[in-house]
Amino acid sequence: MTEKNYSIEPDADLPISKTKLKAEADAQQAIGKKLIDLSKEKLIKLNLPETLFEAVMEAKRLTANGAVRRQLQYLGRLMRDVDSAPIVEQLQAWEGKNTQENARFHTMERWRSRLIAEPNALQEFYSQFPTADIQQLRTLIRNAQREEAAQKPPKSSRELFKLIRELSELNTAAQENNDDIAD
Repeated sequence: MTEKNYSIEPDADLPISKTKLKAEADAQQAIGKKLIDLSKEKLIKLNLPETLFEAVMEAKRLTANGAVRRQLQYLGRLMRDVDSAPIVEQLQAWEGKNTQENARFHTMERWRSRLIAEPNALQEFYSQFPTADIQQLRTLIRNAQREEAAQKPPKSSRELFKLIRELSELNTAAQENNDDIAD
């Protein structure tokens, strides 16, 4: 008898194991479960395909355990046709697990603290964010300092943070726009 020598080429497409397929399906269902837990406003922000959005909204309406389980399986099946990376990234950002988002938040917090505590920080802030309304910033800083001194609730401090966040988002969007144009 002759022995046949079977060899597998390294570049050959190997079939995906059932275990791996099951793990991927479970991961897609887990993403679907997280989508069900989101508010309608956040779901709209995700810009999901219409069928997936409707399936998530239907799952939110269901109460019977069996129906919810079947709907989760359906969501998992729909998720196979969708690029889930941007969805997962946004979910992580909302959950606070995104280190880039955390770093950006801490940077905004430091700006607010510096603006309130250091008189020269406003000029440095304005050089980094030239679109800022400097008069509005001065007013918010002054009010925040007064509130802090009088031990009142930090209303102006919160408004200052909101303004810093808006400016930061505008700045980030402008940089992304410039990067797209450069490509």
